[in-house]
Amino acid sequence: MTLTRTQVTALLASHGLTPSKALGQHFLIDPNTARRIARLAGVGPSDRVLEVGPGLGSLTLALLETGAEVTAVEVDPRLAAVVAEVTGGRCEVVVGDARDVDLSVLGEGPVQVVANLPYNVAVPIVVRLLEAAPAVRALLVMVQTEVAERLAAPPGSRTYGAVTVKVDYFASARVVGRVPRSVFLPEPNVDSSLVALTRRDAVAVDPNAVSEERLFEVVRAAFAHRRKMLRRSLDGVVAPAAFARAGVDPTQRPEELDVLAFGRLAATP
Repeated sequence: MTLTRTQVTALLASHGLTPSKALGQHFLIDPNTARRIARLAGVGPSDRVLEVGPGLGSLTLALLETGAEVTAVEVDPRLAAVVAEVTGGRCEVVVGDARDVDLSVLGEGPVQVVANLPYNVAVPIVVRLLEAAPAVRALLVMVQTEVAERLAAPPGSRTYGAVTVKVDYFASARVVGRVPRSVFLPEPNVDSSLVALTRRDAVAVDPNAVSEERLFEVVRAAFAHRRKMLRRSLDGVVAPAAFARAGVDPTQRPEELDVLAFGRLAATP
């Protein structure tokens, strides 16, 4: 069983709840979409899944239908209680903010993240899981379409930015589907998309050649002045002679460089 519009409306009424704008709450009301996400995630019996922001449990129920073992992190304690109720205790529910929750809730071994992320915190949650939770081997997340395009953008595209480079350092990312506004209550003002991220066996740039800290110092400096040529935006951050040694044209803009080119530039004295 997954939740329909009628059931979501009834749950909200019976618990005296209204969606919180501050928390970006938009509840999934279409069982077909919930099952589609679970299917795209490819989870099955005994797979361990972390769901961030389960809301009232629509996607949670679809994940449980597959036989997966689900842990849900929900920042709103009122909703956490509803999830525990609708899942009949079959899901471990942790009350907390995924941006700083104790990641020991993931336990040992591989975990897959499947989530309908709140729009306003989607990027920091994805980045934190990639940076701080190596047990997370893959993610399938529903986010605002603009964010989805940014996470998976190729070099040279208008949405390519510092976050894209960081994601590419840890994982491969691609947009795998669109989600209409009509499947949410209340209906959001933006479109949603599904992004699949698969963690690399090793980060894209050898940390023995250049530290993660140094790499992203260069990336942040470059994108702080997106329209400027690299020789200007990286003045004082990268030595002028480093461009030629790294094989990078100093007249390029930051969005033209992939993570490997940034790595060479950051590693070159």
